This record gives sequence, structure tokens and C-alpha cells, in this order.
Amino acid sequence: MAYQPDSRAVKDYLLGLQETICDRLGALDGQATFLTDAWDRPEGGGGISRVITDGRVFEKGGVNFSHVTGETMPASATAHRPHLAGAPWQAMGVSLVIHPHNPYVPTSHANVRFFVATPEGAEPVYWFGGGYDLTPYYGFDEDCVHWHRTAKGACDPFGEDTYLRFKQWCDDYFYLKHRDEPRGIGGLFFDDHNTGDFDRDFAFMRSIGDSYIEAYEPIVRRRMDAPYGDRQREFQLYRRGRYVEFNLVYDRGTLFGLQSGGRTESILMSLPPLVRWDYNRVPEPGTEEARLTEYFLTGRDWLGEHHEQ
Repeated sequence: MAYQPDSRAVKDYLLGLQETICDRLGALDGQATFLTDAWDRPEGGGGISRVITDGRVFEKGGVNFSHVTGETMPASATAHRPHLAGAPWQAMGVSLVIHPHNPYVPTSHANVRFFVATPEGAEPVYWFGGGYDLTPYYGFDEDCVHWHRTAKGACDPFGEDTYLRFKQWCDDYFYLKHRDEPRGIGGLFFDDHNTGDFDRDFAFMRSIGDSYIEAYEPIVRRRMDAPYGDRQREFQLYRRGRYVEFNLVYDRGTLFGLQSGGRTESILMSLPPLVRWDYNRVPEPGTEEARLTEYFLTGRDWLGEHHEQ
């Protein structure tokens, strides 16, 4: 049982996770491949951005690895840890957002990250964070159940209530307060995760990271060849606006990246290539578009309601 953080092991895992996800999604697309853009950060550290554009399945996707360091903790990381103000730190993680062409394929987001700060004369303080969430434009019960069932399976070895706690945290976090609506159908979100047992905490982060592609790939395969028209495409672009609003107003990762002098291109690669805003748009009652917000985007308990599926 290890209690001291092993940053090298975490970095090796994250680089392998990035490679695996890009390989799986690239094979699924079958047309475009992920381009690699390695970059250095003048203040310390760097990263590798992997980006796919204009594929057969994926209109735009980014899978970003970063490992950045600094001499003074940024404000976004010390709000709840004032004792770490001024401490040298390092942060590393894999963060991804995938925007498909087909409106029947949901957008997905995932992130796993690791942070270490070393106050002068004290032991290193570490924590893990991350999770994943799904943003459909047209919902399907079986997709939502599969997504959450996979998330629960990744959490189950780490406590009976782990999935429920982090599912609720996700519902609360990925919420557009100014719209009074969820961003999507949720998944998992956790932060400040440190039980004092580094090996167990690292194993939990790996379980979440490894389960993302198992949750997303089957959904993409089911929906990527579904026929659609201008109406569905227009609605997809309209709903993508919600994604942009969340990332620019609320997202902690975006805020931390910008405050810590991160690479802007990598931080904002999560934004969709095309999007639209319509004034006071209200879906027609009884349509698939109306059902998205009336039925799917309600923070419901997918496994409790569909446990027999």
C-alpha cells in the first residue's frame, strides 16, 4: 500500500490512455486520423494535443494530454486550499471532447487529472479528479442506460455508494444555471479525490479513464449511420450552443488552464466547429426536439428506472 504519489506512473498511464482512445476512435471513424501537435509551455511543462477533423463520423474531436508545472498555485486551485497558496505544483491529465457529424450521435466529454502541490517543509499534497458526461441532441433510452451502467461498473469496486455520489456530483456540476437545465444526461464527476491511499486512488482514476471508451464506442456504432436531414442538423448546431456556454462560463478546467497560462489552442479545442444561437427558440410540443429537454435532460436515475433492460 503506497501513500506517496508516484507522478511518473500517473504520467505513463495518461499517455497510454490518450493513445488508446485515439486509436479506438480513429478506427471507428475510418476516414480521418488524429493529428499530433506536441507543445511546450514557457512557464514549465507542455503537452500533446491529438485532433481529428472532418472525418466520416467525427466532425471535430480533441484528446489532449498536458503536464504543466508552476512555482505558485493559481487562484482557481487554492480557493478551497488556502494553505497551498504559493506552493510549487504540477498538474497532468487527459481531457477530451468529441463532436460527431450525425445529430443522432451524442457529443461526449471525458477528463482524468492528477494534481500535486508541495508546500515548503511539508509532504506533497495530491488529489485526483475527472469523470465523463454525455450530451445527446436526440435521446435514446438504451444509450443512456448503457452509458450509466458502464459508469457504475467502473465505480463499483470502490464502494457501493461511489457511483451514486459521483453521478449526483456530475448532475450538479454540468448544469447551466442561467438556463436552468442540465448540459446532458450526466455520467460521473469527481474532484479533490484523496483517501490517503495513493495506490487505491490511482486505481480508481484508471478505472474511470479506461471505462470511457467502453461507454462511448457502442453508442457511436449504433447511431453513426442513422439518416438525418437539415432539421436535425440545425437543431444539433443550436444545442451545441449550450456546450459552448458551459465551457466558457463554468468549466473548471477551462478556467484553470487560462489562469495558469496554459496553451489557449489546447484549452479551447473542446469547442465545436459550427454552432448557432436562435433567439428564444422553443421546440414544438410533441417533437423529438421537445422530448430532449422534457424527458432526457432531467437528471433522472437511468439505472433505477431501467434496471431490467
